[in-house]
Amino acid sequence: MQPTPVEVLTTLSTLRDYIRWAASRFTQAKVSFGHGTVTALDEAAALVLHTVYQPYNLAEAYLDTVLTINERQAVIDIIDRRINERIPAAYLTNEAIFAGLSFYVDQRVLVPRSPIAELIEQRFSPWVEEDQVSRILDLCTGSGCIAIACAYAFQDALVDAVDLSSDALAVAEINIENHQISDLVTLYQSDLFSALPIDHYDVIVSNPPYVNLEEWEQLPREFLAEPDMGLKGGQTGLDIVLRILVDADDYLAEQGILIVEVGSSAETLQNTFPEVPFYWLSFERGGDGVFLLTAEQVHDYHELFIAAFN
Repeated sequence: MQPTPVEVLTTLSTLRDYIRWAASRFTQAKVSFGHGTVTALDEAAALVLHTVYQPYNLAEAYLDTVLTINERQAVIDIIDRRINERIPAAYLTNEAIFAGLSFYVDQRVLVPRSPIAELIEQRFSPWVEEDQVSRILDLCTGSGCIAIACAYAFQDALVDAVDLSSDALAVAEINIENHQISDLVTLYQSDLFSALPIDHYDVIVSNPPYVNLEEWEQLPREFLAEPDMGLKGGQTGLDIVLRILVDADDYLAEQGILIVEVGSSAETLQNTFPEVPFYWLSFERGGDGVFLLTAEQVHDYHELFIAAFN
């Protein structure tokens, strides 16, 4: 039996106590994760530490710090909200960490969690030479996390970031201002490539909507709290992905690369194009469903992509 709120307030005292208590509550309530954390304990630590204005990498010795009554109540309140409202923790804290950087998020954008962060940290090695990258395009930018992380990783490059949603672009603008990086990142409101000036990019990277209709209907409530247009990829999950494959040929530099996350639709994509040598990237920190094609491959299979789209 869970203790009453008064009992929690009076019998639990340290950071460690509240992290353990919150993790137990999440487990009992069958809360779903997947927005930056994968376990009840990780989620509890993230929420508790944020609520008392402490860093996520706080030294363990400080976990025995005693919280004030007001701090305890604030922790209880945010844990209650996480359980009762079933929205991602990042919407409660208005913060998500991506590629080691802090981003403002709210319910106008997906919570950043793509494994593409690991590729950016590696500067897309060995697929490109860092000093040869001058233009990067981020399609479906959402919060702007991929574009901004790319700007940090490639400080001599210019990054264009595209989204159809004006709400998402408003959040991306907040993050560009917070990171003081407006001289490197340019936002475009565009339906993929449609409103972009013709240019050639060394890297085109995208985390587009790719959840198929059947899968979307079965998602936990936490995922349904995110904007539909950031998740839903049509009946097969490939509606947006196919359009990217068709049009990328006109925008890739000769030695450029295309990187797209398709998540759970990876098998569908590979089965749709069994002839195409998608390179499925692996990640040390977990995650899958991200492919890479060279500009040459995108060009070689262009007619095939067009035929499938039509």
